[in-house]
Amino acid sequence: MMPATTPQWHRVAEHPDGLPWQPNGMAVVQAGERSVCIARHRDGYRAFAHRCPHAGALLSEGWIDALGNVVCPLHRYRFDTLRGRNTSGEGYHLKTYELRVDADGVFVRA
Repeated sequence: MMPATTPQWHRVAEHPDGLPWQPNGMAVVQAGERSVCIARHRDGYRAFAHRCPHAGALLSEGWIDALGNVVCPLHRYRFDTLRGRNTSGEGYHLKTYELRVDADGVFVRA
């Protein structure tokens, strides 16, 4: 059995403007060995898994709804980007990550 790794802070950009933003308000970054989506929403930035926990679709190809949920492009499942809760009722859980933006840059804990 392999020991669990402790999450580490990874600097993913010098500033939010330096992230590779897509027209849908999401950016995909590497935080260590993980691909992570970062989304812009009216109340700040959020970080979560790049793939949908249901069928593995790329969430970066979906969109963020008015409530701040990410909507999967494949089956339209919705996930709370702060807590990972599936808000459309299917029972899946999305991995979310701590995100920090400060004078030193944009950091994701993964």
